[in-house]
Order: sequence, then structure tokens, then C-alpha cells
Amino acid sequence: MLLTVSKRLEFSASRRLFVKDWSDAENRAAFGPESSALHGTGRNYVAYFIFSGQVDPTTGMLMNISEIKERVGRVLHDGYDHKFLNADNVTFAALPPTTENLARQLFLDASPLFHDANAQLVACHLSESEERSATYFGTGALESNYWFEFSAARQTTSPRLTPEENQKLFGVAASPFGHGHNYRARLTFRGEPEAHGLPLVRSGEIESCVESLRRELDHKNLNREVLALIDQPITTENLARHIHERVREKVQIDRVRLHERPDFFAEHWDGGQYFLGLQIPFSAAHRLHAAGLGAEENVALYGKCNNPRGHGHRYLTEATIGGPYDERSGALMDFAAFQAAVAEAVHPWQDKHLDLEVPEFRDKTSTGENIVRGLWPRFDSRLDGRLVRLRLWETANNRFTLRV
Repeated sequence: MLLTVSKRLEFSASRRLFVKDWSDAENRAAFGPESSALHGTGRNYVAYFIFSGQVDPTTGMLMNISEIKERVGRVLHDGYDHKFLNADNVTFAALPPTTENLARQLFLDASPLFHDANAQLVACHLSESEERSATYFGTGALESNYWFEFSAARQTTSPRLTPEENQKLFGVAASPFGHGHNYRARLTFRGEPEAHGLPLVRSGEIESCVESLRRELDHKNLNREVLALIDQPITTENLARHIHERVREKVQIDRVRLHERPDFFAEHWDGGQYFLGLQIPFSAAHRLHAAGLGAEENVALYGKCNNPRGHGHRYLTEATIGGPYDERSGALMDFAAFQAAVAEAVHPWQDKHLDLEVPEFRDKTSTGENIVRGLWPRFDSRLDGRLVRLRLWETANNRFTLRV
């Protein structure tokens, strides 16, 4: 399994997206309306620096997160924060400072700073708004993400099931009176960076896709008004597949994530894979202290987290499952069973002091790395071995991920 640690950092900057030798129409098609911002427009960026490596058995850490903040913080201060990127960062004198190009350059700038670390930078994810983000990977791959929202009503049923089967599987959501969701969908495109630094998908292509999807889905009854979904299972999984197919008619897409609520999503990937994700929090206390280190070493390593009286977090977990998709029901797993399994997994740790009351940490430091590794078997055993990724947020800025 692969363990990663992600550190979240913020910076603010202005930029202009345009290619000097292009016409206004060409720039508008590639970058959207902000290409006309002659003196630049601004963003509050959120960057995630993602590291992978081996956990030190003595400290329980893959690497010291404070060290990430200190080293990368200098990069952001010198070249990005409160800068007009086109003029104040030499990289973007000729290269448009798109989300993708910024994610790539942040990776290239930060990666050499950790050549002496046990863990290495493997990706940089950059969010410029709630609708737009990109990820650059150390392999050279690039992902572009576009979010959009729509509202719709539905009765969660499959015409391939009997009324009794629908009621058993979908419960109250199968009510013939229907219910509604404010959906939030993410379209992810994957490829290699283009030599001239343009987005993987042009703004005009995204606008066309999203406009078409909204016309079809927004403020509609999905069971009755969307022709392509009539006689189809109306589930989150199948709706994600439908969106994927619609976008693929216009442009090659890697995957779609569809949230029907903030803590629950379905994904459909190119090639026919399906996933379901569900978040659940738990609150617990802990103290970062390595038994194999002296008192001064512990304070130097863990700082205020070494407080003898402990401290606590409202941890947030996110379990993602895969496995066979049932064409008859349109479901990957019974949602109620999924919800019950993840709640049962974290319940014994709720309102506990991890070091003093949880057996998993009698001989291990309760770092985020060790917590997510301790949670994995608790989740996986209750999810029939279908867990493919488990995420743990200790805070909004510190995330730990374990995946197969």
C-alpha cells in the first residue's frame, strides 16, 4: 500500500492568461473571459504538497510536516505570494500562468528542497477556486479539474428491480414522491503538459460541456424528464456514468466525481470503473511522544504536540470503495450498509485518548501516519475487503492517505 502525507499552504497572486501572438478570440477560446484582464486578475490559491516514503518506526512520521511548511513557504514567499506572476516570476514571462502551469512549476521549485529527506515530493495539487484545480505528478502526468453544480429531483430506483427490492435497497430514497439534491460534479482530464503551456482542455470546450449538461439535468426530474435516463437506474453511480458519457461525446475525459451531498460521492472512471466515497468524523485526544527518544528530543521533534496533558482533533476520515458494479440495481453498494460500516469502524475511537485508551497505540506514536494505518483494517474488514483508499484529515492543513 502507498502512504502519502499532504500539506496545505495558501498564497495570493494576480495573473493574466493570454498568448501574445494570438487574437482576442483565440485567447478567449483557450482561457475564457479573464484573458481580457489587461493588468491581471487575482486568485487566493490553495496548494497541496504531497509526499510519499517510508514511515520512521521511531518517530511514527513519514516526514515532519512543519519542515514542509518551512521549506515550501520560502518558495511561495519568494516567487508567488502577492506577486503579479507574469512580471514577477521569470517562469511566466512567456508561459501563461494557468492552474496547470502553476502546479507544475510549484512542484519543480519545491522538489529539490527535499533531496535530503526520507520522503519525496510526488505531486502538487493547486486549487484556484471552487470550480478549478489541477494536479502535477512527479511522473510528468497532469490532471485538470473543473467543477459545476446543478439541482435535480429523483426517485432512487431501478426499473430492473421489483418494488420490494427497490424499497429494501434504497429505503426512503425510493419513495414515489421523490426527493432532491444540490449536486456538485467534478470533471477530471488527464494527459501530459503541452509544450506551449495551454490547458489540457480549452475554456470554450468546458463551457460547451457544462452548458449542455445543465440544460439536460438542472432543475429536472431525472426519472421523467431526462430521456437518456428513462428506464435506467437512477442512482448516484449511474448518474456519474451518464455525465462521463455526455462529456466524452465532446472531449476525452478521465473520470467524473459526483457529490449528491458534501460527505458522499460516486466516481466513474474511463474504462468502466466505479467508486463510492463517504466521509465521517470522530473526535479524540492524543499526545505525540516517541518512547525511544528523550524528553528534549521529543519536544524538539513534536513541539507543542508533545504537551504531556495531550491535545485533540476532530479528525475527518474518507473511505473510498471499489469493486463490481451491479448493472441490475445500478449500485456499487447498499448506501445504508456503507454508512453503518464506516460509523462502526470509528466508533470505538470516538471521544477517547488514543494513547491511553486505544490498544493500537500502546507501542506506537499516535501520528497521523499511524492513525490512518491503524484505521485501515478496521474499515476494510467491515467493507468486505473493498477499501481502495482511506484519507484522514487531522486538520484542514494536514492530510494522510493510504491506498492500494
